[in-house]
Amino acid sequence: MRDLRRATLPGCFSRFWRSKGPFQPLALAAILFISPAAYAQAAPSEPPAPPAVKPVSPEMAAFERARQSVDKFFEQATNVVCTENVSQGVVGKNGKVDYREDSIFDYQLQTNANSGSLKLVESRDTRKTAFRDSSRTLLITNGFTAMLLVMHPSYESSYAFDAAGQESVDGVTYDKINFKSVPGATSPAALQLRGHNYPLPLSGTIWIEPESGAVDKMVATLDSSLVDLGLTGMRSEIHYALVRFHDPDESYWMPISAVIDVETPRQHWRNVHRFTGYKRFRATIRVEDLEAKP
Repeated sequence: MRDLRRATLPGCFSRFWRSKGPFQPLALAAILFISPAAYAQAAPSEPPAPPAVKPVSPEMAAFERARQSVDKFFEQATNVVCTENVSQGVVGKNGKVDYREDSIFDYQLQTNANSGSLKLVESRDTRKTAFRDSSRTLLITNGFTAMLLVMHPSYESSYAFDAAGQESVDGVTYDKINFKSVPGATSPAALQLRGHNYPLPLSGTIWIEPESGAVDKMVATLDSSLVDLGLTGMRSEIHYALVRFHDPDESYWMPISAVIDVETPRQHWRNVHRFTGYKRFRATIRVEDLEAKP
C-alpha cells in the first residue's frame, strides 16, 4: 500500500466521505377556506388546467442522463484495475514546478453499497517508490477519481445545478453544467487538518457528452477561501475517457487524469495523477456440495 507519511501535509485532502447524511424532505400544505355564501354563488366551471410544465433545456436533459449513469460508473470502477502515476510537485513563484517526486501504483477503486449508502475505498500497491527529500513537504491527494459523487443521489441536496451553454472541443460539442455547493451542506471532499476533517464547499463546471450522458471533464474550485485553516485556494481538473475491453466487448467511461492545485499563504503544490493500462477482471464463485465421509 502507499506509504507517504513523510510527505503528509497538515491540510492534505482526505478520501471522500463514505457516510450518507439523512435526507429530510420538507412538506408544505396549503388550506383554502371558502364561505358558504361564496360557494353558493360560484358558477360551475370546468376543472382548472394543469400548470404549464417548464421546458427542460438540452443541457439539463444531458445532466439528468449523466446523473442516472453515476451508479453504473461506480459499479464498473470496481471491475477494473489500472496503473496510477503520481507526480507530487512544488510550484515556484513563476508558476512552474520547481521540485517533484514521482511514484507508480497498482490502483483500484472499491465500492460498497450494502449498508444503503455508497462507500468508496482506494486501494494502492506500490510499484515504484519515489526518492524522498526529507527537507521537502509535499501534498497528499487522493479520492479525486470519484469526484462524480457531486452528481450522486447521496449529495442531491448538497448542490445547485444550472445550465451553462455548450462548448466544442476537438470537434465534439459538450453540454456544460455549473454546480455550486449549498451553504452548510455535506461535501464529498474534505480538508484533513490535525486529525480533523473539514468539508470543502466546492463549485465548478461539468462537461457532458449529450447523447450518452458521459462526463468528459470536471473542474472544481473552492467556493470560498479557508484562510483561517491555512488554505487560500484549491482547483481540481479531472478528465474521463472511453476505455474499451474485449472478450466480451464492453466500454467503460473511466478517469484518465486528475490535476490538483492547492495553495496556502506560503506554498503552492500541484499533484498530477494519470491512470493507464486499464484491465478488467471478473471474480466467480463455485459452490459444491460434498458428501461427508465416515
